[in-house]
Amino acid sequence: MSVRDQLADRFDLDTDELDPIRVALYATLLGLVLFYLSPLESGLMTALKTEAEFATSPPFVPPTADGFTLEPFGVALDTLSSAILNSIMLSVPATIISALAGSLAAYGLTNFEWRGQLGIVGLFIAGIFIPYQAVLIPLSRLWAIVNTKELLAPVLDITLFSAQVPVLGTVELATHPHYASIINLIITHAAYGIPITTLLFRSYYKKLSSEMLEAARLDGASAFTIYRRIVLPLSVPMFAVTLIYQFTQIWNDLLFALIIIPSGSGPAAVATIALNELTGGIIQTFNTQMAGAFVAALPTLLVYVLFGDKFAEGVAGGT
Repeated sequence: MSVRDQLADRFDLDTDELDPIRVALYATLLGLVLFYLSPLESGLMTALKTEAEFATSPPFVPPTADGFTLEPFGVALDTLSSAILNSIMLSVPATIISALAGSLAAYGLTNFEWRGQLGIVGLFIAGIFIPYQAVLIPLSRLWAIVNTKELLAPVLDITLFSAQVPVLGTVELATHPHYASIINLIITHAAYGIPITTLLFRSYYKKLSSEMLEAARLDGASAFTIYRRIVLPLSVPMFAVTLIYQFTQIWNDLLFALIIIPSGSGPAAVATIALNELTGGIIQTFNTQMAGAFVAALPTLLVYVLFGDKFAEGVAGGT
């Protein structure tokens, strides 16, 4: 019995399905998957090793029983905890604002006819291709003139909540001046994300049934009612696409954060900036650096896991 027949008998397959070309194709695809996942596997194995274990074994080799440790993840969490909180405070509002603004702009560009509409669409397209580097100097000058910290000083200096806790003593929830830099980043990323979200929603809205929208108009529904009751519920898949895309872009951004946050690695630092603290010094602790990279990447991974099905639906149906 040939190897082909043995495989067919073992896995209960039809011999016609074991086409050599198909087998070679799947073997090639499997090899490519392993090749592209090899850096991820090496990073994870490095994060689970002690420094002595890492120095005496290749990065991709799993740690031994004596060389296994979770301490690098503890160090990374201690270092990145406040920065991750800042990144969440930045990414969530900026993502939601840019997605909602893009949806409203796309609704106006697809369901109404007005003079200069094509020119506005052209400006949105041009906004996508403006590189970050081209706006760094104007952006830094803008936030130097518009001093958000002084404008919001009456709000940022107040205590929102204060209570006596038996074990902890006095617990206060207060805003801090460094949040002004986070607000600047929110406005910047929201504005920079509106062009791409608008075009994504526009391509999606152009495929909506015009008869359905026209019937709603004939029934007396206003433009806002049509958007709120019909268009917005149908936009859930595309919202998943834009939210995942924008959240990933904003979370992984380093350039705008370096320009807008003047204190560098101070209390307003976001996750990408705080990662630099794990790479500084004369002695490089590669296990801690790899653990920090996984910790910083965890929120984007969770977003893909939670909204992955809607993301695929939106990409397939709207782009």
